[in-house]
Amino acid sequence: MLENEILTRRKNKDILIMAHIVLGYPSFDDSRKIVEQMVQSGVDLIELQIPFSEPIADGPVILHANQKALANGSTIDECMKVAGELAKKHPIPFLFMTYFNPIFVRGVERFAKEMQDAGLKGAIIPDLPHEEGARVYSTLLAHNVEPIFLFSPNTNVERMKSIAAQAHGFIYCIARKGVTGAKTQFEQIQDYLQQCRKVTTLPLALGFGVKNRQDVDGLIGKVDIAVIGSETIRIIDESGVDAVGPFIRSLRG
Repeated sequence: MLENEILTRRKNKDILIMAHIVLGYPSFDDSRKIVEQMVQSGVDLIELQIPFSEPIADGPVILHANQKALANGSTIDECMKVAGELAKKHPIPFLFMTYFNPIFVRGVERFAKEMQDAGLKGAIIPDLPHEEGARVYSTLLAHNVEPIFLFSPNTNVERMKSIAAQAHGFIYCIARKGVTGAKTQFEQIQDYLQQCRKVTTLPLALGFGVKNRQDVDGLIGKVDIAVIGSETIRIIDESGVDAVGPFIRSLRG
């Protein structure tokens, strides 16, 4: 179970780091190199985003990466192939992050089976409400893939409880309203994170705006996983693929 893997890793670390890449950006060979650097630099989990033309939860940095990957010919077939290679090669959990449209077009059963065969541990589908995704979630679980649910600062307590009752693996806590990549005032979300902790015993991850070691250190004791997304892509855009390893290492003491 993904939860157990996270808790085992947490025994030796104050906080885990989950990194995010867009598969096929800047290229699939680069994706392989980026993941290699991330794993060697101590990342604990990686979410692999399947490029999509309308990634509604993502800001301009990740949107651009999605668009470029698609323009370069990224396909779900290739994403599945490369994800399987990465999951088999590296001894950390890999998850897919995608929107519901690619899953629907692929076919839910086929998608879940391919994820299982690839060795992926979980799926983050930000545009699929938990009330409407029962068939998708049950199919994923039947193939040993855990659906990862989200909390946001707008989620009221009763809805949090409803989500938590169906959740698996960990809860992804969105740090603020809006899309990925913008600045987050972490000091303003303490009450929110305390409420998240009250409604579930699952590990908590926090993403949207985590950019540097100061942000990661500030989350120690509040969540179990810090999620690094847009900032890594900014580093790649500005300094190239080889800058990923030093950046990831800079996030820890």
